[in-house]
Amino acid sequence: MPRLAMSATAALPGQQPGPFYVDARCIDCGTCWGFDPDHFGRGDGHARVHCQPRGDVEHRQALLALQACPVAAIQAPSPLRRRIPPDGFPALICRRPAGAVYYCGWAAQASFGASSYLVVRRNADGQPDNLLIDSPRFNGLLARRLALLGGVQRILLTHRDDVADHGAFARHFGATRLLHRADREQATATVEQWVDGEDAFNLDDTLRVIPTPGHTPGSLCFLFDRQVLFSGDHCWWRRGAAPGDDGYLGASQQYCWGDWAQQLISLERLRSLDVRWLLPGHGERHCFAPGAFSAAVATALAQLQGNSG
Repeated sequence: MPRLAMSATAALPGQQPGPFYVDARCIDCGTCWGFDPDHFGRGDGHARVHCQPRGDVEHRQALLALQACPVAAIQAPSPLRRRIPPDGFPALICRRPAGAVYYCGWAAQASFGASSYLVVRRNADGQPDNLLIDSPRFNGLLARRLALLGGVQRILLTHRDDVADHGAFARHFGATRLLHRADREQATATVEQWVDGEDAFNLDDTLRVIPTPGHTPGSLCFLFDRQVLFSGDHCWWRRGAAPGDDGYLGASQQYCWGDWAQQLISLERLRSLDVRWLLPGHGERHCFAPGAFSAAVATALAQLQGNSG
């Protein structure tokens, strides 16, 4: 008997029954389980609901994951959808002495659901000097929320894949953009500041730019306040499958669009950092104990170099 095509709004298999479900529009980008792993997880080539939310707090989290999905693949009944909080994004991740870090939500299909972040800080004159790290999809609701936090003064792009609606945000806020020149061909010629070469440098007192070529020729990492690393698609955290398995630092040879050997060399360059928060474009963010990031990099390199051989 021939298989029937699945409706875009039908629940994919392998999910816990209930009001929330993932349908066939899912592109398996990881946005939902990266933001709300308590209710969403990996399925067989797609995301799935592994636990239905209970109570107001859990419903809020699942509804924000629904809103963040770049392809509207998460479904819930209309009475629940009407409860999507208008002030959910950007969502606070951590506060640092130099500023606060937020996850923007509103992932863009153009960047395959990549995460983007907002750093809220002030300059020496006390004026907002906020940073948008990569770009979410542009919409009025998010733009108004960003404006309430002081707007966006600079847009820092980790690499050519995750630029999404950076032009719309730059025009709306009058922001300047930074990208490595080696990734210029797939971005826009109107980027205001280009990075050249492979030497790390301080953009200002709290932000260090670290070229990490490999995933793309112009991949960059940004280190905020010495301990918050925005890693783009250079590396990420992956939660362990078994209870008690904390997970591991990873990178992908399969999805390397540049030079895999160079990507491993670039990963080694991060080993000396004492990162406390790893905030990637894809994969899961992770909070490290003091000194643990260096050990995680060493373990990752041993594993990845072994696999490469």
